[in-house]
Amino acid sequence: MKYLKIIIPISILSSIFIIDYYNKYYKPNTSFEAESIFLYVMKDDSIAFRDSISKYIKSENTFYKVAEKLEYLENKKTGRFKIKRDIGNNEIVNSLKFNNTPVNVTFNNQERVEDLAGRLSNQIYEDSISLLSAFTDQEFLEKNNLNEKNVLSIFIPNSYNIYWNTTSENFRDRMLSEYNKFWNKDRSDKAEELGLTKLEVISLASIVQLESRKVDERPRVAGLYVNRLRDNMRLQADPTVIYTIKEYYNNFDTIIRRVLYRDLKLNSKYNTYKIKGLPPGPITMPDISAIDAVLNYERHKYLFMVANPSNRGYHLFASDLAGHNRNKKAYIPVSYTHLTLPTKA
Repeated sequence: MKYLKIIIPISILSSIFIIDYYNKYYKPNTSFEAESIFLYVMKDDSIAFRDSISKYIKSENTFYKVAEKLEYLENKKTGRFKIKRDIGNNEIVNSLKFNNTPVNVTFNNQERVEDLAGRLSNQIYEDSISLLSAFTDQEFLEKNNLNEKNVLSIFIPNSYNIYWNTTSENFRDRMLSEYNKFWNKDRSDKAEELGLTKLEVISLASIVQLESRKVDERPRVAGLYVNRLRDNMRLQADPTVIYTIKEYYNNFDTIIRRVLYRDLKLNSKYNTYKIKGLPPGPITMPDISAIDAVLNYERHKYLFMVANPSNRGYHLFASDLAGHNRNKKAYIPVSYTHLTLPTKA
């Protein structure tokens, strides 16, 4: 009887311990209804972490006890962590330790590397200043035969799985690796046949993309510019003038829909009405269809084009000036209008 009296309290205490242990470590402690959520953690910001985690758990008290016991708080890592619904504190902490999940980073249509850095800073942890610094680092540029004018070329528009907490340098190096993969033997051979470097192909593709939004027309447009390059003619591409205007007035937010005759006279290495050959770098980030349009350009004798008024978005092509002038008579300006800009002193 004496032993029975001792055993009963021990049994009760054991039950209390087991229940308490279960409640702390394994009782579901999530408060969200979705199948899972992603928690963004910044290593040195405890206040932000507390604010974030509190939105998704029922008991902060038990969570922090387990987190401290498992030595998580002093070893917190930056990242984007997936947490499933209806799991206990033990699994929540393990998710925050080991379940860093990539984000799907996408970008396109960026005119400058500064714009790209801003776009990316909304998708990964690093800020635009850090990203821009990595992209334009002189040692990196020199090592890879790049410069600040053409470094945008290495960023091939696509979707990439990237860890949210990747560093600016690691992101840059990943993009360079993707760029090198993009230039497989087939594409490299075609660039060589064209007599253009890979960077020159990207620059030409950026012009082709802005000249025609119609993907099926781009090989024909590319063929026209290839003909002009081979005939040592100025490209006379309006998109390069638009870029020149933005550069000249240092305003890349300006929406320009019409090129005026005076704009053609602006002195710039980007103004293909003034220079022969290609600009020093891309005037936008060309997508893969535009790059492949240059590499697979249409063989023809066209040297001139003008917007087709009866087939919006497409162009009328001519192989000589007489034919071009006939096409111009049919052209009704429907695409470009921009505010008259003040003359720069």
